[in-house]
Amino acid sequence: MDIAGHPEATTPRGLELTPFRGLRYDPDRVGSLAAVTSPPYDVVVRPDGLLHLESADPHNIVRLILPQAATPGARNAQAAETLARWRSEGVLRPDPEPALYIYEQRDGEGLLQRGLIGALRVSDPSERIVLPHEDVMPHVVADRAALMRATSANLEPLLLTYRGDATTAGTTGVVERAAARPPLLSTVTEDGYAHRLWSVTDPAETALVRRELAGHQALIADGHHRWATYRTLRAEHPSPGPWDDGLVLLVDTTRHPLRVRAIHRLLHGLAVPDALTALKGRFRVRRLDVPLPRAMAALGEAAEAGNAFLLAGDGAFHLVDRPEPELLERTVPADRPAAWRTLDATVLHATLLAHVWHVPDDSAAHVSYIHDTAATVEKAERDGGTAVLMHPVREEVVRALARQGVTMPRKSTSFGPKPASGLVLRALDL
Repeated sequence: MDIAGHPEATTPRGLELTPFRGLRYDPDRVGSLAAVTSPPYDVVVRPDGLLHLESADPHNIVRLILPQAATPGARNAQAAETLARWRSEGVLRPDPEPALYIYEQRDGEGLLQRGLIGALRVSDPSERIVLPHEDVMPHVVADRAALMRATSANLEPLLLTYRGDATTAGTTGVVERAAARPPLLSTVTEDGYAHRLWSVTDPAETALVRRELAGHQALIADGHHRWATYRTLRAEHPSPGPWDDGLVLLVDTTRHPLRVRAIHRLLHGLAVPDALTALKGRFRVRRLDVPLPRAMAALGEAAEAGNAFLLAGDGAFHLVDRPEPELLERTVPADRPAAWRTLDATVLHATLLAHVWHVPDDSAAHVSYIHDTAATVEKAERDGGTAVLMHPVREEVVRALARQGVTMPRKSTSFGPKPASGLVLRALDL
């Protein structure tokens, strides 16, 4: 997706991707590279997933991205101390020279994704260089900012996409030539994904990538809160300086299309019977006594015709669809494009949470966001809450709204595969 359709657009700056000295695990100091990796911090299902990762290896990256202590200050201080200790012990070592990194992911179903990891100049939404498509929660941004301040590091890359074309043929060549060489690292994580990493240090190649990407803009696929955190921290520190940039993975989706999945909601304090009672006369509700895969298939069919959700938590599934038109007209803001007003996430937050169930959506005490479908159902049944299972939004809808500068409700989409955390870090003092 280039700026104004071509590299010579009037916008003075586009993507500025810079090499950096990556901080990486020494494979001789850890049990295995797979054992020290983690999904991104907001994908870890706590506490079960957190404990599993902590027990996988004493040096698992989760001890940095999700430190555990009694208070936020203590957690961040612990992460900073842990990072400093691992560096002094040689568990994490800096690469000898700045590089762009080529990162590859494969699964057992034929998916192949390759992208560029680098330090990207942080820009504001008004510059139309990095396009957000979701709103963020201020308390999450504050939490991530405090962790980055304490550690002086970008601990995990966020995921951005761009639309490559003839103007990025050189960048494509750089990626493909690197992938033909022996990698810096190669590992397979327990989810079945194979990961490989290469470095590109040749000044001519890194300059070529920088020159070509300068004519393009990117869409935030995953990591809205981390990008907002980068912007917060850049505003706090003198420029020029290391806080001007943030760690990202850039994927050309014309060559490597991403998968789009939904992010589900767990409503604490709202039991399924109470949720269903409040829906009477407002939505159609049908009970489904079927396994989860069949229930999700029914949700997909219903979503083709309009807004649809699947409630769980009481041992059954309840398909919720066909909202009363007058209810939507009264509760959904009318000052946005039709594509935004008809999103399932819009209807969930503006109509169901705000007006039908009266559940605040600004606190983890009321709403949790979970990527794994089965885990959402299990936690709802265990905790006595209500799982709201969602159908994914089409990528073209996400991109079209982002181009218009319209953000979707928070946690509306889950693009993937997401980069594994722990393969390469960016310490701001290198």
